[in-house]
Amino acid sequence: MNTSTQSQVTVIPPTLSLGQCSAPALGKKRRTAGYGRVSTKEEEQQTSYAAQVDYYTKYIQSNPEWEFVGVYTDEGISATTTKKRDGFNRMIQDALAGKIDLILTKSVSRFARNTVDTLTTVRKLKEKGIEVYFEKESIYTLDSKGELLITIMSSLAQEESRSISENVAWGQRKRMADGKVSMAYKQFLGYEKGPDGKPRIVEAEATIVRQIYNQFLRGMSYNQIAKQLTDQGVPTPRNKQGWAVSTVMSILKNEKYMGDAILQKTFTIDFLSKKTKANQGELPKYHVKNSHPAIIEPEVHELVQREITRRADGPVKNGLGVFARQVLCGECGGLYGAKVWHSRDKYRRVVFQCNEKYGSGKRCATPHVTEEELKQAFVAAMNQLITDREAVVEDIRLLLPKLADTTKLEWEKASALQERDERRSLLEKCVEENASVALDQQAYEERYQGLVSKYVATQERLADIEEKLLARAIRRETLRRFIEAFEQRQDPVEQFDELTWRCLADTVTVTTGGALFRFKNGAEIRVGVRGKK
Repeated sequence: MNTSTQSQVTVIPPTLSLGQCSAPALGKKRRTAGYGRVSTKEEEQQTSYAAQVDYYTKYIQSNPEWEFVGVYTDEGISATTTKKRDGFNRMIQDALAGKIDLILTKSVSRFARNTVDTLTTVRKLKEKGIEVYFEKESIYTLDSKGELLITIMSSLAQEESRSISENVAWGQRKRMADGKVSMAYKQFLGYEKGPDGKPRIVEAEATIVRQIYNQFLRGMSYNQIAKQLTDQGVPTPRNKQGWAVSTVMSILKNEKYMGDAILQKTFTIDFLSKKTKANQGELPKYHVKNSHPAIIEPEVHELVQREITRRADGPVKNGLGVFARQVLCGECGGLYGAKVWHSRDKYRRVVFQCNEKYGSGKRCATPHVTEEELKQAFVAAMNQLITDREAVVEDIRLLLPKLADTTKLEWEKASALQERDERRSLLEKCVEENASVALDQQAYEERYQGLVSKYVATQERLADIEEKLLARAIRRETLRRFIEAFEQRQDPVEQFDELTWRCLADTVTVTTGGALFRFKNGAEIRVGVRGKK
């Protein structure tokens, strides 16, 4: 005989309210902390920051069921990620270590605008029985509906953050398109924000910038310049004492020192992580010419850029940079390469020979020469040049006005600009006509391509004229610097000086009969060099 037993269910009523369920034990006060955050360090936000600390301190201490642990804060930090929020992270660590039972914060967006961060953090705390209360939304995280509400609210907060980020980015790009330039003045040597909001030169700092450019053009390396500035006690753009090579390089490469600005060199790829990357064509860049007063003349800046390229292409990194990429083969016209012989003993020396000397095909018959032989030959060439000092200087002074007279080129440039604008207008009319009137497409395409070819040809002619203008300006600056350095050499040269070589010499061509030195003023002097084949 089968018998069945009916199940009986007895309800055990709750003895704690939701507000008490995370307490360590009945009768004990809940250890409670507040969390406050402001996203910027502006003056009005400072008031909000102090108000939050004061509010949570008084609010927690006024509740007899709570034990005040403290108020954790983050000042001037974005909420899109918790990685850099020291106060927030310290609070979570203390909570997980058993020091906090309840956290009070103003809202979900104050806690974090990242949905993943919010839910992950809340779940970690929930596993330990630690509750978070969001005042604005009136959400207790240990409530059964708490996680759903948090998901909804934090998603809204994240979208709000995305919208703000996109609006800020749009505003910045609009400013760039309008040619409005801004600088990180506290990290930028030579400029400060003027009363009109535009960059203004700080002469004491501008002197340092000019010094860096002049030293580089006189042959000093990045490292030598950095060491000299450090030894002189000159503070860096960030007001530190030690200069880094990268800081010197960034000053030499920065177009803002010649009064121009290239905007949107980098951009933010993710509004949550705030990660940025170099703009390699993903977004437009904006080149604003004459946007602010220049510290360095454009031709000097361009001269430096060419010297940077020359040094980067040569074997300067190997410590063989005295004659780097300036020794040429008189037979094939190619470069002489530097090699170190006996690098580990007392007979160590640097030898230059044609790079094609032992290559495939016909070998050049030009001899190899030692670094010391080249230095001695340069001393001899310099002394020949000094002998005819007055004639050399006079020739340059006569040449400078001719280089400065760019009237014809400027006229050609104006003519090319007008022609370019006219051809662009014809192109636009051609496209508009095809869009509004039914045309024979083969005839239209031929006409369109013809107009494009003429427009491109005008653009190329304009670029060629601008290159000639720049070349003249660079040549003029080179000769001016040549005279300045040359006039300092009053007495015969007794030994090789690298600074003189950098300032005055252009190239040296090695031939079977000696070495031909070409100076920056255009003079050529041949000197005998022993060398060996």
